[in-house]
Amino acid sequence: MMDQLIHKFPAQLNEALEIGAKATINMHEDEIHEVYVAGLGGSGIGANFVADFVRDECPIPYTVGKGYSIPKYVNKNTLVILSSYSGNTEETLEAFGLALKTGAKIVCISSGGTLISKAKELGLDYIQVPSGWPSPRACLGYTLVQQLFILYKLELISNKTIDQIRSAANLLQFDSEEIHDIAKKVAVQLNNRTPIIYTTDRMESVAVRFRQQINENAKMLCWHHTVPEMNHNELTGWAKKNDKYAVVYFRNKDDYKRNQVRIDINKRVIEKYTPNIIELWSKGSSLVEKAIYFVHLGDWVSWYLSELQGVDALEIKVIEYLKAELAKA
Repeated sequence: MMDQLIHKFPAQLNEALEIGAKATINMHEDEIHEVYVAGLGGSGIGANFVADFVRDECPIPYTVGKGYSIPKYVNKNTLVILSSYSGNTEETLEAFGLALKTGAKIVCISSGGTLISKAKELGLDYIQVPSGWPSPRACLGYTLVQQLFILYKLELISNKTIDQIRSAANLLQFDSEEIHDIAKKVAVQLNNRTPIIYTTDRMESVAVRFRQQINENAKMLCWHHTVPEMNHNELTGWAKKNDKYAVVYFRNKDDYKRNQVRIDINKRVIEKYTPNIIELWSKGSSLVEKAIYFVHLGDWVSWYLSELQGVDALEIKVIEYLKAELAKA
């Protein structure tokens, strides 16, 4: 089932573009001084990507929250985007209530649930995405693209990034066979090992997404870090040999040259402690295309890994148990 959802990702991106183009946002950009996005898990990861994509263009701060609270700076001049695929995420709904009290300008992104009901009741802007998908993490395309359209319609970014999403969808379709071939090989290399994911700071969203997909789909622990920050701490942790570690580097040929030098030195250090080092090189002509390429490749790796591990990629019983226990508290 999860493989079918991953397969639909390029088509989902194109559908999301159609939804976003038709969306109506009623506020004005000259009233907005900063953007705050609240969302968790598969519903929240889109904001991490948007933060990476618009960093060099959006003229105001764009920050992401992953909890119940909101920052003190949120006020009537803050655009607050609430992202919850189900519309019932406990933490996001609490952040929603807090944002309402500040008079912030609110836009909700959801397939329905309490979030859309409240938005309609209060006359707030919202974008409703298709319902019926059994896993929020399979809906990245819907939530990511809608956030870009919100910024575009408020004239905080140009249509360049949106056009690059369209190009990325085409790239995934064109390179589908090769992506599967690479994913299968990487999954074999990661099987029964602890994945350690490294990339540069401009692509941390890619590493976070891959880590989360390995957690949820393959039911495995792993961790990630970024260059150059990990050069100031984690690199010293490589002090003992361990063949059970497998390092995955997400790399781009246009990464900042000093970071490329750092990664090459990192590899020389780390290969003394594990022989399992995997380099994945992006495809695409923009940051957006390269990141989306890595998302799709990583999603397939996580699914093939779930097959090797003999687990159901869609199953999240422990999260369902957690929610049931929270409901009692």
